[in-house]
Amino acid sequence: MLNVGFIGWRGMVGSVLMARMLSENDFQGISPLFFTTSQVGQKPPDIGVELPPLKDAYDIETLAGMDVIMTCQGGDYTKSVYEKLRSTGWNGYWVDAASTLRMSDDSVIVLDPVNRSVIESALEQGTRNFIGGNCTVSLMLMAIGGLFKAGLIEWLTSMTYQAASGAGAKNMRELASQMAAIGKASEDLLSDPASAVQEIDRRVIGAMRDSTFPVDHFGVPLAGSVIPWIDSELESGQSKEEWKGSAETNKMLNNDPPIPIDGICVRIGAMRCHCQALTIKLTKRVPLDEIESIIAESNEWVRVVANTKEETMRQLTPAAVTGKLDVPVGRIRNLNIGPAYLTLYTVGDQLLWGAAEPVRRMLNILKGRLS
Repeated sequence: MLNVGFIGWRGMVGSVLMARMLSENDFQGISPLFFTTSQVGQKPPDIGVELPPLKDAYDIETLAGMDVIMTCQGGDYTKSVYEKLRSTGWNGYWVDAASTLRMSDDSVIVLDPVNRSVIESALEQGTRNFIGGNCTVSLMLMAIGGLFKAGLIEWLTSMTYQAASGAGAKNMRELASQMAAIGKASEDLLSDPASAVQEIDRRVIGAMRDSTFPVDHFGVPLAGSVIPWIDSELESGQSKEEWKGSAETNKMLNNDPPIPIDGICVRIGAMRCHCQALTIKLTKRVPLDEIESIIAESNEWVRVVANTKEETMRQLTPAAVTGKLDVPVGRIRNLNIGPAYLTLYTVGDQLLWGAAEPVRRMLNILKGRLS
């Protein structure tokens, strides 16, 4: 039976991973061992079977006894442990939701509904590192992977609208705190239908600009605003999040030559789900109904949404998609600058296909091969 070590299972991505594994009975057929960075010796999670107390996540000797390490602990943990573990001669499989090893030559970025052939080829060649991709990249490829596979994309630009959860649990809490602060500042006016909206507006912006407004994690207000920058600054003028769009997509698909991809990444005041507006230069003119068929048939989770106001508002929002594996794609039309230019809009829960689901499915691929 496959020995699998789990690290980071209590965090935001890890808790979603655990819930998905339990709902899909993924713990059957493996021997799980749970590790911790802070609570050694305490009770493990309840997964329906008896388990030993939590092990030390920095105990290299115990980690080396695992066939597979599954970590959602984050990049700092990977940097601290990975090289030490490999230096012992450990030749097991490292499955990681963090970005640290994504672009390493000996790693494959996993999203099996899109790049299963790349994964299988890597396994045959002895690759041992399988890394979850950037959330917006993974969601984009779930949406339009069929267009890439059909060779229809000459270049694309992705304008993203990314939820607070992409920045972490503390940022989600801060967004909720900001919402509460704004609501409290205008609470008495909102309860009075005769109150002047100009005064509500003044109260709201006053709260957002007050020195007590909670901005420890975002640095600036997000509730009632947007932040058009995500991740670190690069010399190119891109943010690192924007750079990942091209770098990770082309590595994930093993594209040679690479397809040009760029855009602007924006943080918005949604709790979960990343949205993207894509502009695509097609390699040839293709009728819209054929485009829609290619998208719809690319995997079992993508959903083509009719380009109407009613269906767009009903299906293409974070409120509609949060907690679901569906990846709706809508607003599909040709731009008026020419029939070779396509635009569309998509949304998906980045804690699922953008984080937990690809590594969960990678573990099942390994289980199928090694058990």
